[in-house]
Amino acid sequence: MNVLLWHVHGSWTTSFVHGRHRYLIPVTPDRGPYGLGRARTYPWPDNAEEITPEQLRHEHIDVVILQRPDELHLTEQWLHRRPGRDIPAIYVEHNTPKGDVPNTRHPMADRHDLLLTHVTHFNHLFYDNGSTRTTVIEHGVVPPTTPWTGQLDRLAVVTNEPIRRWRVTGTDLLTHFTDIAPLDIFGMKVTGLANHLNLPTDRLTTHDDLPQHHMHTALAQRRAYLHLCRWTSLGLSLIEAMHIGMPVIALATTEAVEAIPPDAGILSTRINTLVDAARWLTEDRDAARQLGARAQEVAKERFGLDRFLADWDHLLEEETCASR
Repeated sequence: MNVLLWHVHGSWTTSFVHGRHRYLIPVTPDRGPYGLGRARTYPWPDNAEEITPEQLRHEHIDVVILQRPDELHLTEQWLHRRPGRDIPAIYVEHNTPKGDVPNTRHPMADRHDLLLTHVTHFNHLFYDNGSTRTTVIEHGVVPPTTPWTGQLDRLAVVTNEPIRRWRVTGTDLLTHFTDIAPLDIFGMKVTGLANHLNLPTDRLTTHDDLPQHHMHTALAQRRAYLHLCRWTSLGLSLIEAMHIGMPVIALATTEAVEAIPPDAGILSTRINTLVDAARWLTEDRDAARQLGARAQEVAKERFGLDRFLADWDHLLEEETCASR
């Protein structure tokens, strides 16, 4: 199939374009949010092709994957075809609802011309989807190739824009852990975080927007992974850490409760419990290894790339066949 989709969430798209289809990724001269093109820090296969809006008009598109409401208008403008009517359309919701939770209406609620696909059952449950057809396809990740060693008595966090997002990403909670072990913060726009938290840089070190394979190598050397997000969809970096074999310490919120069984990590809404877990794993490397090994098993079983791509193949076939 020829699948049109925008590059919005890099890690999710990395997994998605590893399928057997031809993936057309819009690119514009400014490489702005609606024309970002191929990833530059993720290894994407050759069947993910950049395409300009002008070139799209001459392409046969079998299905469009929408991820933002504005893409409905862009699809019609660029293809001169109405998504959901002239071309099959699937809207993928990556995020937890905002606003008046749990009464938040999804922007695609009560539509009868597309399929709304959530990436977690939590999101599916908490959005008011109205009468729109819905389904859930859980994450799958390209498995990192770096094995966990945990040789450094340090804790790792992967987060994007922790200064702006603050309580959403649990940034305010980081200081609870810096007496236990130094923190390494990886992600986008993390520079300057130590100053905002009034911490010395030897207790909190930032690594801004590393290429994915470099980040995985660095993560594998840290003792444990901290996931302190209060309100977010299930982060792919958490799943990648589990794939590496890292023990994980997480707030028991949103989908993390389902993704991390009790024998594969430490989950709690009590900060003291998580701090005690960080102290335990920092002091006991063997315990960290055992917990991480179970986390790795869970990640491979539930969030494997083959399962993810098979689920999407089935869904794409169903939607395009129904349209024909």
